[in-house]
Amino acid sequence: MSPEQRREMIVRAALPLVVEYGTSVTTAQVARAAGIGEGTIFRAFGDKDALLAACMAEAARPDDTLAHVAAISLELPLAERLIEASEALRGYLSRMGAVAGALAASGGLRREFPAAGPRKGPASASSGDTTESASASSGGTTESGKRAMNGREASMAATREVLAGLFEPERDRLRLDPERLAEAFQFMTMASGRGVTPLTSAELVELFLHGAYAGGGREN
Repeated sequence: MSPEQRREMIVRAALPLVVEYGTSVTTAQVARAAGIGEGTIFRAFGDKDALLAACMAEAARPDDTLAHVAAISLELPLAERLIEASEALRGYLSRMGAVAGALAASGGLRREFPAAGPRKGPASASSGDTTESASASSGGTTESGKRAMNGREASMAATREVLAGLFEPERDRLRLDPERLAEAFQFMTMASGRGVTPLTSAELVELFLHGAYAGGGREN
């Protein structure tokens, strides 16, 4: 196992513990979950703060979610494509929020977490409130704050690109081009899980495609 693979294995084992215990999680707990000696964690990360930062960065990384959305069959009806994409994106945001919330509730990270964007793209933090908080905590104008903002923009752009691909087969029937629709759908998805009664993915897609009037009608 390469050093990078070992780090990834440790982070995967640590993530559910971080959600449960926040910054109170111990390296001994992580070592037991990973089936390794505690010393291996310190050789891989140096200290617990570095491990927690790596966990936050991994939770914010959108790679698997973007790959899932990009793999949605274009033979499905558009509504089904968008429901599946919405579920994937909301699941990613929920997982990222769970890790960020646990860390914040238990005292927060003592160091900035590394940028975490798509692995093949620019180093970045992911879209959503977590990245905005990371940028704000670094002052927003520091070099690390600028990297976080640039990373957020890169991640948002990558998400828009895969969403636009879902609209592409219907391009000739759409009121707007796929890129603009993808951006609107992206922001609606990010906001749809909030509020007193969050929208389901099916409700979100129905509203997005057909509007607020029952039967798709328009006000006279």
